[in-house]
Amino acid sequence: MKGTLKANEMASQGEKFLRHGGYYGSVEVNLEDELLHGRLMYIRDMITYEGTDLASLRIAFANAVDNYLAFCKEVGDEPDKPFSGTFNVRVPQSLHRDAAITADKAGISLNKLVEEAIRQRLVGIDQSSHLLVRTG
Repeated sequence: MKGTLKANEMASQGEKFLRHGGYYGSVEVNLEDELLHGRLMYIRDMITYEGTDLASLRIAFANAVDNYLAFCKEVGDEPDKPFSGTFNVRVPQSLHRDAAITADKAGISLNKLVEEAIRQRLVGIDQSSHLLVRTG
């Protein structure tokens, strides 16, 4: 989108995501219209919000989450939730084989081996680089 600066490109500005009720929202700037806007992230439904400043964007985001949840309840739909705890990983066949053999030798499941590998990889990563703005 012309004139739009994504939040991750505004790292020097600080905050990158909004968070409310377990949902995450993007923060984007439209320089041409002088508006802030965003969308709920990590879900399939398209929910957007906008504001004229950060305070109004935070309020619009929280309202968007609350309205989304209320609408889903009203129509009897299960709201989409970010991060179910399940995801597919595509790796080369040889890596899949080696991981399965390693897990078997260790007496653990392949899922447990992958979980441990991810945890080990994340050790020492500065979690503050994933700044969240909590709205509620």
